[in-house]
Amino acid sequence: MLIGSSPRRVAIVGGIRIPFARAHGAYAELGNPEMLECVLRALVERFGLQGQPVGEVAAGAMIKHPSQWNLTRESVLGSGLAPETPGLDLQRGSGTSLDAAITLANKIALGQIDSGIAAGVDSVSDPPVLYSRGFQQLLLRSYRGETTRSRWRPWLGLRLRHLRPVLPGIAEPHTGLSSGASTELLAARFGVSREDQDGYALASHAAALRAYEDGFYRELVRPCRGVAQDDALRRNIDRETLAGLPAMIAAGGGTLTAGNSAPPADGAAAVLLASERWARERDLPVLAFLRHGKAAAVDFVVEPGAAGLAPAYLVAQLLTETQLSLQDFDFAEMHEAYAAQVLCTLAAWSDAAFCHDRLGLGEPLGRIDRARLNVKGGSLAFGSAPAATGARLLATLAQTLAEARAKRGLVAVCTAGGMGVGAILER
Repeated sequence: MLIGSSPRRVAIVGGIRIPFARAHGAYAELGNPEMLECVLRALVERFGLQGQPVGEVAAGAMIKHPSQWNLTRESVLGSGLAPETPGLDLQRGSGTSLDAAITLANKIALGQIDSGIAAGVDSVSDPPVLYSRGFQQLLLRSYRGETTRSRWRPWLGLRLRHLRPVLPGIAEPHTGLSSGASTELLAARFGVSREDQDGYALASHAAALRAYEDGFYRELVRPCRGVAQDDALRRNIDRETLAGLPAMIAAGGGTLTAGNSAPPADGAAAVLLASERWARERDLPVLAFLRHGKAAAVDFVVEPGAAGLAPAYLVAQLLTETQLSLQDFDFAEMHEAYAAQVLCTLAAWSDAAFCHDRLGLGEPLGRIDRARLNVKGGSLAFGSAPAATGARLLATLAQTLAEARAKRGLVAVCTAGGMGVGAILER
């Protein structure tokens, strides 16, 4: 519902994240609420928002406890923002916080709110550990009993197997494939070698190290609980080390390893969005504008292995809707869940048959200059805290565009369920 005569431009003021930490490491005793509060407080402090309301905070986590059903609103109350600030929980895997940004951007563009914070958090170290369905049903039968005898009778069927914990699953329910197994199929389909993947991983670490050394992350990354830098980042990594790592999935013939796959991580990230007027009135910077964003999905049930290709379809749709080409972007940020997934997506855009048969295009989309892709490092170097990924990419891209005085950038994220989320930024 549009308020006013025309949509408004949506400014990206800036972002913050806490250092990502390897799962079961530095943040092992923290949960989603603590990390989300930490990143929101850092954002509030950086942009002087203490005690002020914003139109809405939209955030989420891919892995969270049932008790965290109102995670965002509860975290807002501990963030330093005015307590009248609404909170919204949402979730789309690794695309969660980018989807949150698109959701808020639409509200800002329509005049419903003037500002908003998009955020994401995930704690791989603090997963919900649940009882089995058998034990759950036993408890409920006992609860529904109307007499002392009927309440006690179900307990006669209690067995040790009922107490076996149930951990969050990593396989897609409709295919039974993990994201890694699906990516192995994708790598075989496009002929992406182990050597290619290892080389890409090396480049990701090298770019991240250069960015830290150049001071790029000085304002973007704020310490949390004594952690000052992403601890998955490696200075002493080389091809020989990567080549010696065992395959994770297919014994003997697999190409995915711990070195060319993003390590599971705990972390949080947030981005401040606003109308131009709201930002200018507070003397806040405008790094870039969020021009367009959307989600897309592929049928990976019929075509196992296609789940990781969702960004290929997504970007094709974005380009069609904005009448742009891949060559119109100065920089691009893509989630590096696996080196193979990124390389296969790039290969798909250059493949005439794929672009014609799957994307319905008359010619290939072409190539993205690798020198302009993930120039500040990626998930392979920082680790993957799924729901925080989109906000990390968005903040990184906006600052990259601003510092380079560049015109346009692209961000794309592959997510669970064969989906992708993407956005176009302009200056």
